[in-house]
Amino acid sequence: MRTESFVDDDRASPGTTRFKVCCIASVDEATMAVRHGAWAIGLVSAMPSGPGVIPENAIAEISASVRSAVATFLLTSSRDAGEIIAQQERCGVDTIQLCDRPVPGAMNKLRAALPGIRLVQVIHVVDESAIEEARHAASVADALLLDSGNPHKAIKELGGTGRTHDWSVSRRIRETVDVPVFLAGGLTPENIVDAVRQVRPFAVDVCSGLRTGGQLDEDKLVRFARAIA
Repeated sequence: MRTESFVDDDRASPGTTRFKVCCIASVDEATMAVRHGAWAIGLVSAMPSGPGVIPENAIAEISASVRSAVATFLLTSSRDAGEIIAQQERCGVDTIQLCDRPVPGAMNKLRAALPGIRLVQVIHVVDESAIEEARHAASVADALLLDSGNPHKAIKELGGTGRTHDWSVSRRIRETVDVPVFLAGGLTPENIVDAVRQVRPFAVDVCSGLRTGGQLDEDKLVRFARAIA
């Protein structure tokens, strides 16, 4: 049984595109994101590569500080249900973002152990094979997040690459599946309008495109929020 739909979450202003600010590193960054209209924040646990990783105690602190204001996403590279369940219990988030493909049977175990916690499966849009992968994932996930990583590399890329991917494939996925679709990968204040126009996602997700020197840049955040309002 699936949890409450993302569509029922009313924390976004009517008529705006929901946006999630990922790679949040502190309570101050989370507060800034909320102040400028973020609908969700992303908190990155251990990854094989990429930016934004913070300790789980920091994830728990940040999540608790904004829990009623925005959706809180735990980004996990784990594929094992038991490990993911333990992470959620330590971190206290309301959404799990599965950045790698879980082992067979893991999604059912997560559903049983974490009622009320939404499950978002990341699909790395390397090529058109992502369409069939997305179709399968949509049968068990609450939403899909389309990103530009490459889990087939020797050191997996599971997000935070700063690269865009083929948005025409993302649009085909969005038209194919019956769950909300998040668009990620190389989004910036300069390209977000075109990305939304082409894909028409439920929400967008941004990390490196809002950072300068690794820090969340308030000017970029403001311009991003204004662009999609």
